[in-house]
Amino acid sequence: MAMSYDDAHYMSLALQEAKIALANGEVPVGAVIVKGGEVIGRGHNTRENDKDISGHAEINAIVDAEKKLGKWTLEGCTLYVTLEPCLMCAGAIRQSRLSSIVFGAKDEREGAVLSRFHVFDGDNASQTIIHGILEGECAKVLDDFFDGLRNR
Repeated sequence: MAMSYDDAHYMSLALQEAKIALANGEVPVGAVIVKGGEVIGRGHNTRENDKDISGHAEINAIVDAEKKLGKWTLEGCTLYVTLEPCLMCAGAIRQSRLSSIVFGAKDEREGAVLSRFHVFDGDNASQTIIHGILEGECAKVLDDFFDGLRNR
């Protein structure tokens, strides 16, 4: 599937969130949630600073969107995230009823969409999945972060 201008635009906003995480010493993953062309949720990793296992970009963006909408269901919304969601986040995405997931880089070790676990395969999954949007930029932020950790 070809990348649209909107996909690139919203993924660039997710990359901005990843850079906030990076500036705060977190693994640089960022996410935004969009409904009707409006960003209604933003999030980035906060796990280290919050000392909270659930402090993933996707979860933080979901909570932000729920607060803005005043409900926990996110039908008609699209999640843009710089890294393929993990198993915990994929479960939250399914439970929140997000309609679409767009991610940049694959996560071969922990990815729960296409790489390792396949949470959205099967009869009950109804989310649209798009991947590889700004994949190079998304992967580079993560690669640079982990290279920096290894070279300390």
